[in-house]
Amino acid sequence: MEKLQEAATPRREIVMFAKKHRIEVEDAEKILEEFGEDKKKADKAARRIAA
Repeated sequence: MEKLQEAATPRREIVMFAKKHRIEVEDAEKILEEFGEDKKKADKAARRIAA
């Protein structure tokens, strides 16, 4: 039986991040992919896009 790999960042987390910062889901996905677990840097990048 094969194990399914989980996405690096769950889709739900990406959507919630996008809504929080009022940015596109695609932009949120790129930010979270780049900054991963560093939420402080991810939030800062999202604020730059939202401005």
